[in-house]
Amino acid sequence: MNYYENEIKALKKSNRFRTRRVTNDNVLDFSSNDYLGLAHKKELHKQTCKELEKLSVHAPKASMLINGYHQIHKDFEDIMSKANGFENCVVMGSGFNANIALIESLVRKGDILFMDELYHASGVLATNLESVKVVFFKHNDMDDLKELLKQFSHAKRKLIAVEGIYSMDGDLCDEEVFKIAEAEDALLIVDEAHSSGVIGHNLMGVFDYYNIEIKPNHIKMGTLGKAYGSFGAFILASNHIIEYLINRAKPIIYATALSLYDTLLAKKSLEYIIENQEIIKDEIRVRQMIVERELGIKIDGLIVPILIGDNQKVTKIKDELLASGFSVGGIRQPTVKRAIIRLIARLGQSEVQLIELCKKLVKIIK
Repeated sequence: MNYYENEIKALKKSNRFRTRRVTNDNVLDFSSNDYLGLAHKKELHKQTCKELEKLSVHAPKASMLINGYHQIHKDFEDIMSKANGFENCVVMGSGFNANIALIESLVRKGDILFMDELYHASGVLATNLESVKVVFFKHNDMDDLKELLKQFSHAKRKLIAVEGIYSMDGDLCDEEVFKIAEAEDALLIVDEAHSSGVIGHNLMGVFDYYNIEIKPNHIKMGTLGKAYGSFGAFILASNHIIEYLINRAKPIIYATALSLYDTLLAKKSLEYIIENQEIIKDEIRVRQMIVERELGIKIDGLIVPILIGDNQKVTKIKDELLASGFSVGGIRQPTVKRAIIRLIARLGQSEVQLIELCKKLVKIIK
């Protein structure tokens, strides 16, 4: 029986139906989150495999709390902590699970979580738990956040959740949120999935970009499947918070530890970013200038959102570009309020290719 036939028909009618397509390596990739192009750097893969071959085991085999915590995990956590100026780190399966781990475990009875309305779907999903009391504030509106904090001043603990760079709009979180969190003695969760490796003096993300002194109330999470060209996620925080998460966060306790290959590859990528940060920053700046010159859009990172507002038109533009050899994102509801073309000015494609794509886009949209 077709149990969900009517729902599927409704999705197709509204031009919101999604399908999977096997990746075509002959198409120029301006849609993935491989911001620095590290997923294509064979030397990182070769270095990772060479080290793994020396080991007696190539898989974690269990959760971190049984016997799945390998020296590879610890080495990555140590270098990530040092690079970002945090006391401690825990590596885990995905950014989606990291957000669920943080929100499900940190927000206890009597606490209130204040979340930006454009926070990632993984965090929003976690707020549906009965134990989580959440209040959404207007996107990047610090006055609204301050008003809500005043309104719910009775909370036992206050937590604030923002993103470093928002995945669809591509804008930075407001720097004032760090001051607000400190003034309110609130825990601040910053999802750096799209900013870690892309912005900041040392390319470590928004804490680095704003030159924020790391405090005990700061929590940073990020993914390894974007700028780091691997898979998995990390949470950075004080020793106190990491110890608590290891004892209370279900996605850490009950999941098999992150694969050794992905963890070691991410470590190699982090080392590569640290060693080549000036070259990488120059390449990012050039792409930002190209986007501003060709499309008239100023971007903080490498995400370029182009508002179209029509699902059918977005799909048509995306397909037309694909036929020309360019892959871009055609993002529709409910991921965004109004349909957009999402272009990633990633370093994995050349400046010349980016210019060509921008010119094609302008021509198609007009």
